[in-house]
Amino acid sequence: MGETVTPYPGDDAPLSESKHGDRQEAASQLIAHPVGDTLVAKTVTIARPRQELYDYWRALERLPTFMDNVLSVEPLGGARYMWVVKAPAGKTVEWIAAITEDVPGEAIGWASEEGADVPNRGRVEFRDAPGGRGTWVTATILYDPPGGAVGRIIAKLFQREPAIQARRDLRRFKQLMETGEIATGARNLREYAEETD
Repeated sequence: MGETVTPYPGDDAPLSESKHGDRQEAASQLIAHPVGDTLVAKTVTIARPRQELYDYWRALERLPTFMDNVLSVEPLGGARYMWVVKAPAGKTVEWIAAITEDVPGEAIGWASEEGADVPNRGRVEFRDAPGGRGTWVTATILYDPPGGAVGRIIAKLFQREPAIQARRDLRRFKQLMETGEIATGARNLREYAEETD
């Protein structure tokens, strides 16, 4: 059975935003052999059973359906996957990551292999929300941005920083799982053509 971070009563704040400092420490300890210096933890409540959410997420090739910056996740065999992710200024970064923890219905952990463009390690946890409200999905990521602090600032300017993306991706995951689609404010080409005629 996977370890969990026990929530404080009534506290479903993301670990990185919790008023209780020991929650951040507990989250980073769940990630064995930390990689990098930046911890991102975000939580969302989704009105679906946790096994269903786990099953969707565990098919890693489907992550680009709701992760805006992830271009592809390709299985390499075993528990290894090639990730290709958008980066600032129209570039991409890629790395191979391996599944390090897999507890059906509860948690998925991963770690990038040596030589990754963005060394990272993380965990996604699925817990029953109180009062039968569905599932708490918590994504905790420890990463080392290219270029250190300067790279982090540049990534924020281009909206490619993992803290920003984690929040958006979890919101999109919630929309997809609860409604079957992801709402977007973007206009498609047909709508644009109709408006400009």
